[in-house]
Amino acid sequence: MTDIATQIDRAFAPLALAVQTARIPGGVLGVIDRDGNRALRVIGAAQSVPDQRPMTETTWFDLASLTKVLFTTERILALAAAGTIDLDAPLVSVLPDFRQYNLDNWERKVTFRQCLGHQTPFPAVFPLYTYGRDPDLLRTFLLQHEWSAGPSVYSDINFILLGLALERLEGRGIRAMEPGTGFAWFADPGSAAATEDCTWRHRLLVGEVHDDNCSALEGAGHAGLFGTADALLDFAASKLDDAASDALIRTPLSARRTHGWERPYDGWSGGDRCSGDTIGHTGFTGTGLWIDFARGHAWTLLTNRVHPTRHFDSGIFALRRAVGDLINAD
Repeated sequence: MTDIATQIDRAFAPLALAVQTARIPGGVLGVIDRDGNRALRVIGAAQSVPDQRPMTETTWFDLASLTKVLFTTERILALAAAGTIDLDAPLVSVLPDFRQYNLDNWERKVTFRQCLGHQTPFPAVFPLYTYGRDPDLLRTFLLQHEWSAGPSVYSDINFILLGLALERLEGRGIRAMEPGTGFAWFADPGSAAATEDCTWRHRLLVGEVHDDNCSALEGAGHAGLFGTADALLDFAASKLDDAASDALIRTPLSARRTHGWERPYDGWSGGDRCSGDTIGHTGFTGTGLWIDFARGHAWTLLTNRVHPTRHFDSGIFALRRAVGDLINAD
C-alpha cells in the first residue's frame, strides 16, 4: 500500500488547484491509517472578506451535516445499544405529541431506523427558519406541521426529529449536551473558517452555525458541530480501531445508505476507487469525512467553499471525488 505521505501529496493537488483558481478560499486535507500515522496539508485563506486570515492546520470548521454522523447518529445508536430506545419503534415512542391531532397518519409511523437511513417521505428541504426565530415555537411547529409525503430522499427533517427525541430523553437542549471530544457548538471567530455573509442574519458568519434552520432552532440534530481536521481524524481512528462495535454504521439500509452514513454508489462523494466497505458523509459548508475499513485508512477534506456566498459554483462535488480517487489510487 502507498505510504501516507505519498497519498496526501498527490490528493492535495486538486485542492491546491481549486484554491489557486479562486474556486474555494481555502482548505485542509487530512489522512490517517489504522496504525495511527497521519498527515495534514493546508492551503489558502480561512477568511477573505472583509479581512484576510490564513488557513491553518488548527482552523475550526463549521462541519454542517457531519453533525448527523459525528453526534446524532452516535447518540441514537448508543441509546439503542443500551436498550433505551428501539430503532424499529416509531418516534412517537419518545415524541408522543408528534402530529398529535391526527393519530392515523404516516408521520406517527416513522421509526428511528428510517430516519437514520433517510427512508421517510419528508421533503428534502424545508425553510423552517422563515417561520420565526422562537426556538420553542419552531419545535412545536415542526411536530404539528402536516407534512406532504413524497419519495424517500435525503432530508434534514429526519435528523432534526432525531435531535428532538434526544432533547426529550435528556431533558435539555442539544447545545447543553457534550458534543464529543474535540468538537464544540461554537468556535472562536479568530480560529474559525468564515462561512457566508448571511442575508437574513445580516452579518458574516464566523464561529456560529451557518445552517439556517439550526440557527433558528438554537441547536439541532442535523447541523451545528464545529471541529478541526485533527478532531475528525481522531474520530475516524476510533472507528478503525474498533470497527466490530460499530457494525450498524457499516450495515446497509439501502443502496446508498447505512445507519446515518453514506456507502459507495456510482458518482458518490468518496470517488470510484475506495473499497465497498467504506462509509462517508459530507457537509454543505464544504466539509467531508470518509472511512475505508478494508483499506484501513480515512481522509477528511475541509473547505470554506460557501465563503463569502453559497451562490457560486465552487466545484466541490468534483473536488471531493478527485481527492478520494487520488487517496485510493494504488
